Amino acid sequence: MDNSKKEYVYKLLYSENKKDTIDEIKGIIDSELLHIIAGNYNWDNGFEIPYNIINNKNCDLGTALMIFYDADGYRVLENREELKNPNLKEWANFISEIEEKISNNQFKVNHIKFIPPLTKVQIFKLKKNNPNITKVFIEESDGDVVEIPNI
Repeated sequence: MDNSKKEYVYKLLYSENKKDTIDEIKGIIDSELLHIIAGNYNWDNGFEIPYNIINNKNCDLGTALMIFYDADGYRVLENREELKNPNLKEWANFISEIEEKISNNQFKVNHIKFIPPLTKVQIFKLKKNNPNITKVFIEESDGDVVEIPNI
């Protein structure tokens, strides 16, 4: 990734104006750039930026899966009751939406590889507790590995 793209990502991630950042993200057509933005996102800043990344038509399946796991989606795969926690409504809505979009194959771009951060034991337990688990959540996705530089 060249310095001008790194600088662009930095400006987006550290902008004081969230509306401008969201408008920029909506217009990004480079799926790798969306992936790098997502990979450097500070989750303390809420769900608006990741929400707009996953709703960009150029968002790659690998990026969506990375966001799902970065947002602690594993908790839902492990125990669906987590979605009912009244203190986590915003998180539950976000995770539910991204899980549904992934499960329903709504990400048309699939060029970025994602390897779920799961041990063999975790995969075994997920399959045991939910034999119908969608394989995309527990298996590598197709595509190329995209290195995410620290920005």
